[in-house]
Parts: sequence; C-alpha cells; structure tokens
Amino acid sequence: MELLKATNIHKAYLNKTKEKTEVLKDLDILINQQDLISIQGVSGSGKSTLLHIIGGLDKPDKGNVVIFNGSQINLYDQSDKTLAKIRNTFFGFVFQFHHLLPEFTSIENVAMPALIGGADKKDAFRRAEELLIKVGMKDKMQKKPSTLSGGEQQRVAIARALINRPKIVLADEPTGNLDAINTSQFLDLMMTLIAEFRITFVIATHSIEIAEKANRQFLLRNGKLEPYSKIS
Repeated sequence: MELLKATNIHKAYLNKTKEKTEVLKDLDILINQQDLISIQGVSGSGKSTLLHIIGGLDKPDKGNVVIFNGSQINLYDQSDKTLAKIRNTFFGFVFQFHHLLPEFTSIENVAMPALIGGADKKDAFRRAEELLIKVGMKDKMQKKPSTLSGGEQQRVAIARALINRPKIVLADEPTGNLDAINTSQFLDLMMTLIAEFRITFVIATHSIEIAEKANRQFLLRNGKLEPYSKIS
C-alpha cells in the first residue's frame, strides 16, 4: 500500500559566496507500507534535506510530496497548523543526537508528542509506558537523559517516535553515535517494530549493516536517488 509519493523534488541553498548549490534535482521516491528504505550518500549529498522535505520539516523549491492517509494530501498545500498536525501523527522522527528534553524523564519525553497532539494525559503516559517496555527501557522510565547511555537514549527516542502510531518513521543517521553492539541492538529492535506495528522506516545512514537489512536501498548522488542493490 502506498504511503507517500514525492515527485520532481528540487532544493537549492546559497553557499558562503552566495552561489546557489542544488542539493536535490528532479528527485522522485515512492514509499510503501512496511518498507525499510536505506538512503546512503556522502556527507553533504542531501540525505538530511530529503528526509526533512519528506517529513514536512522543510519545503522544496519545486515538486510535490503527497501522503495517502484515507485521502490524498499534498503536504505543502496545507496550512502551517495542518502541516504541524500531520508531522505529529503521520510521521515519527529519530535523529542522530536524539533531541530528548533534558529536564524531563524518559516517560515524559516519550509522552510529549501525544500530549502536544491533545491526547488524554493518562492515556498518553500509559502508551509511553507500554512503548518503553517494548524497547527494553522498563527500568529507566523515571531517568532523565543525562543519566542514560547513548544506546538507551536512542531507545527512548524510538519510543517517542512511535507514540502517535505513525505510518512512517524517518531516521537520520540513527546509529551515527552508537557502537557496534548498540547498532546491532537497534537493528534487531527496528525489524521487530516493522513486523509488529507494520511501520515503515526510511533511514539515512552510512551504516552498511543497516543498508543490507533494507528491502529497498538507494544511493543519493548528484541530487537524485539511484537504486543501490550492491553494498560494497
């Protein structure tokens, strides 16, 4: 089942000398339910930019991003308020540096997107507790981020990304700061979540181990996505 279709995506930035640099050029991508998509590419190739555009965080200079959520919705034809609601419900986000709120506990961090979306407080915390148990953080629910390891913070970030039952989770270098053991544990957890919750993951990564697990592999080069079936 189709979840998202991006077509003819262009994005350019001005560099330090005020020259325009095209990062994405006439790029297309179709995302289906339960896909595990890996996007590789050198630093600066536009991987993060692409995820931000797909997820409604950054508007393309040209092109369309359409989601299929009961009806067909063009992301960038929506009001800021509607777009914010779509970001909070249709998508989940996992970043390299986690972006957990330091003053809040693990369970509070996980519950936050649900509370922002207007969920009942009791229900939001119940769902947050269930997710933290699911990702192996049962004993760390009341801990603040500063007391957690990198791998533990990543698990909290994954639970937070899932709290609103998103269709697509966008992960930007999610294992960039993790060691080999935690990277392997992240992979196992991700595969479990895809099977159990029928979630789609789109991951920008330098990790060959992650890319090899993907059912669809792409290389972002010269502003376009190329099928990348051979990992070398």
